[in-house]
Amino acid sequence: EVQLVESGGGLVQAGGSLRLSCAASGFTFDDYAIGWFRQAPGKEREGVSCISSSDGSTYYADSVKGRFTISSDNAKNTVYLQMNSLKPEDTAVYYCAAVAHMSAIATMAGIGYWGQGTQVTVSS
Repeated sequence: EVQLVESGGGLVQAGGSLRLSCAASGFTFDDYAIGWFRQAPGKEREGVSCISSSDGSTYYADSVKGRFTISSDNAKNTVYLQMNSLKPEDTAVYYCAAVAHMSAIATMAGIGYWGQGTQVTVSS
């Protein structure tokens, strides 16, 4: 059974930090890139960041560049998203997903599996 399980969300004040985790199982981790997406109330889901499991290359949306860092522990089939300098506009449900290509962050296409999401709330 394919599973992507997010954890680490919560409530934090503006300027604070959170680290999200995405634990993957049930598929060949190295065959996919792992992306983080988010969906704020009343808005469409958008791509945030992505990491290639095979070569470690990364991609960030402009809105999070310089504040968020994605990393991967292939031995644990787990991807992390370190979020620093959080802003109220970062408030959203954050999802991880196994994607065929890093371009999925921009195109929202080629997404194989989704996690259930974890809520991040940033208070002002």
